[in-house]
Amino acid sequence: MKKLYEKNELTLAIVWIASYCVLQSLANPLNKMIGVEYAVSAVFCILQAAVLFSFIRKNDLQKRYGVCKPLLPAWRFLYYVPLVILSSGNLWNGVTCNYSPLGTVCHIVCMLCVGFLEEVIFRGLLFAAIAKNTIKSAVVISSVTFGVGHIVNLFNGSGMNLAENLCQIAFAVVIGFLLVTIFYRGGSLLPCILAHAAINILSTFANDAGLSAEIYLLHIGILIVFTIAYTLILTKTLPKSRWEGKNVGG
Repeated sequence: MKKLYEKNELTLAIVWIASYCVLQSLANPLNKMIGVEYAVSAVFCILQAAVLFSFIRKNDLQKRYGVCKPLLPAWRFLYYVPLVILSSGNLWNGVTCNYSPLGTVCHIVCMLCVGFLEEVIFRGLLFAAIAKNTIKSAVVISSVTFGVGHIVNLFNGSGMNLAENLCQIAFAVVIGFLLVTIFYRGGSLLPCILAHAAINILSTFANDAGLSAEIYLLHIGILIVFTIAYTLILTKTLPKSRWEGKNVGG
């Protein structure tokens, strides 16, 4: 993996995106086969997260890929309170338990690892590789690719229908811009990883019973508008990024 990183960082990012999507798609039918929700998904995610973290730590790439403390104080990000509000969105219609006890544990473990993997892959590897040449393209491509990548949920046996998937993609693209802004301006993916993991984990307890299509769309619309507003505030108030005018290494 180190040789691939040294040879072509963008190829490394693409390989990780492809392997992550393939393994998660393969995991869904295996979960159903053994009868425990997210069991195989959790195992795959744990293994991938361990490999990726070991690679970053071994090669001293923590700063390059944001696995480090933020460079700016929390108040510059409004103490991350908007991220907490966004994370709570899955509970706005009430709380329930959507999986068996073992399935719930597997889902939580899986979503913790997904928060790390998706942030480091899309906001770390992919962004850093493209940012060598152009920051704007890096921001756009990493955000849009992250959002559109959720289309796999339409084909991987997750049970998601087209309308739900399109809403998920729209929200993922918007929140992708927010999270890459936090990394780009603050130099750390830790707030992004925590927020991403929290959003996914709380979906374990989301209550969709009696939720009409109109209310669901309103819910998504509010989250999208809120996310855009927070992104614009950070863009206008935070100082220029550490990435400006230089290529940041490990």
